[in-house]
Amino acid sequence: MEEMFCYQCEQAANGVGCTKIGVCGKQPDVAALQDLIVWGLKGMAFWADKARQKGAVDRDIDIHMFEGLFTTVTNVNFDPDSCAEVARKTSQMRDKAQQLFEQVNGGPYGGDVPEDARAWKADRSTEELVAEGRKHPVKDPNVDPDVKSVMEMLVYGMKGMAAYAYHADHLGKGDPEIAGFMHKAMAATIDRSKGLMDFVNLCMECGAVNLKTQQALYEGHAERYSAPTPTPVEIGSREGKAILVSGHDLTMLEELLKQTEGKGINVYTHVEMLPAHGYPGLKKYKHLVGNFGGGWQDQYKEFSAFPGAIIFNTNCIQRPAEVYKDRLFTWGLVQWPGVKHIEGMDFSPVIEAAQNAESWTENPQKQILTGCGHEAILSLADKVIQAVKDGNIRRFYVIGGCDGAKPGRNYYTRMAEQLPKDTVILTLACGKYRFNKMDLGDIGGIPRLLDVGQCNDTYQAVQVAVALANAFDCGVNDLPLSIILSWYEQKAIVCLLSLLSLGIQNIRVGPSLPAFVTPNVLNFLVENFNLAPIGTVEEDIKATLG
Repeated sequence: MEEMFCYQCEQAANGVGCTKIGVCGKQPDVAALQDLIVWGLKGMAFWADKARQKGAVDRDIDIHMFEGLFTTVTNVNFDPDSCAEVARKTSQMRDKAQQLFEQVNGGPYGGDVPEDARAWKADRSTEELVAEGRKHPVKDPNVDPDVKSVMEMLVYGMKGMAAYAYHADHLGKGDPEIAGFMHKAMAATIDRSKGLMDFVNLCMECGAVNLKTQQALYEGHAERYSAPTPTPVEIGSREGKAILVSGHDLTMLEELLKQTEGKGINVYTHVEMLPAHGYPGLKKYKHLVGNFGGGWQDQYKEFSAFPGAIIFNTNCIQRPAEVYKDRLFTWGLVQWPGVKHIEGMDFSPVIEAAQNAESWTENPQKQILTGCGHEAILSLADKVIQAVKDGNIRRFYVIGGCDGAKPGRNYYTRMAEQLPKDTVILTLACGKYRFNKMDLGDIGGIPRLLDVGQCNDTYQAVQVAVALANAFDCGVNDLPLSIILSWYEQKAIVCLLSLLSLGIQNIRVGPSLPAFVTPNVLNFLVENFNLAPIGTVEEDIKATLG
């Protein structure tokens, strides 16, 4: 008998799904609680969508949709008691959404209320909520497998978008329309009258709304910290006490930099925090000194060599080693059982841990470039366009996405190594760590490797592609451009949906296809978008260069 079932990430066991324990480290009790949260959010969405149709909106309900979905993203929250609290709040928000509807409706709903949207008892122990969660598993034999496949793609896409919406809201860039779409789409998943194309259309709408979400997040970052500029970043170490920050949340990094200023502590970024060095409003802090480590999956080994305090502010945490667990902290929605969690913005425990830890020794190494956002790249537009016309740039490649531990990801390293020297690579997200320490040279002063930023900076990559298409008076699909993506979790899914919503074709995805995609759904994607799995490096280079 299966103790759990989860197939939302690329490392799903045997390419099918995790049934005993998550490959990510998620325990069956946490899996059940997260299933309960998602099920509860669908019921909340039913009422919130009905209320919204009558003009009633509640910010608390909207924000809980972001936080609830984000909690269930891979490698975010592994703590059962914390997940149980989110489940309890979900029940409360469901009740609040129903009350909001009945208030604006002037009485109870006159139609049939789906069983999934009815009130449920949440004031129970964590163990009792785990048992309740097991009644609402991902699998549903009553739904057509192809419909279920697209439905899960939609839900996972919204999980990824919820992460971006959560960050954008923290920057004052919340948009009620984003939550409105999520309520509508989540409510659709419990509407048995919806068919395959209903969910296909909702997936496309999800991709379009995600681009708006990413735009809001980028504008929030740019307004607060100024637009990123190309910046060399040290990957060695400096003498002194140290704090390592991992995640996506720049506001948390900013506050930590303020609180550590003048204390003799050097701050380093990890994984998706690397692009922070490109923002003038953050790199002005002289003690933001460099980037440490590679992809998130290497943290167990790499963090053991880091002497200072470590803090996670969004997803990508994995089971910590005992050697650094006592100086590891979590913040925001990230939690791990037994790891100290920081509430609010008081980072004094992290600072104290860094001051009490060993100092790092001086070990200068090379520098890597980040901060090549769309504004920086487009400032070189004339130079880039002329290089294409002169035949000096033959093709652009977007090689980016999630990194991960599953074998096959050396494909992306070898792709970067073997691409001809008259090609330019745009990269983003943590997949860049497969090749961003390579010296790929330049083409007439244009770096061959341009780090656009975090995974949410898919928006910026799209802006570059659209600008080039306008410059050459053609469609994006007609550009000398190939997109080769790596995926691991749900933010990568919604980024893919965004590209598909724009009609972009010929995307290659790897290292494996999602376990939740059925053969018929895959055929639909191939026939309508020419989506393809990655092949060999040599075959794919030959095919893309024509």
